[in-house]
Amino acid sequence: MSVKSLSLAAIAAFSFGVPAFADSHITIQDAYARSGGKAARAGAAFMTIVNHGDEADRLIAVASDAAVRVELHTHKEIGDGVMQMLHVEEGFVVPAQGQHALDRGADHVMFMGLKAPWEQGDVLTVTLTFEKSGDMVIEVPVDQDRKAGAGHGHSGHDH
Repeated sequence: MSVKSLSLAAIAAFSFGVPAFADSHITIQDAYARSGGKAARAGAAFMTIVNHGDEADRLIAVASDAAVRVELHTHKEIGDGVMQMLHVEEGFVVPAQGQHALDRGADHVMFMGLKAPWEQGDVLTVTLTFEKSGDMVIEVPVDQDRKAGAGHGHSGHDH
């Protein structure tokens, strides 16, 4: 294993166990990213955003050098069981003393026009912008093997 791979693996392992903080009210738990493989032009990141504060906050933007465009997305049923992915311009509310999960098949961070293939163990630098708490820079490990719902307390299926 190369020094770079070993360093990235250490950062990824550290990132799984340590929440990130913004203004000491928001924490990010269990963040990970995945793409559709080496030829993928898009990928997504998932995490749980926890608000320890006494008032709601809103995730309003996201940015990363890992892709040409990075947006907040959700899935909406458009009929006959067909799901469509949509950009959520208004962002996601994180309730006071509550949380908001970004999960596969639901709300998530979408990366379009990947600048390089994502390899297992890579680490992406992502800036989350909150309406009240401001910017939070987090390190998100790439985990291509993660099963849907793993680590978020869900039943292990796509929603």
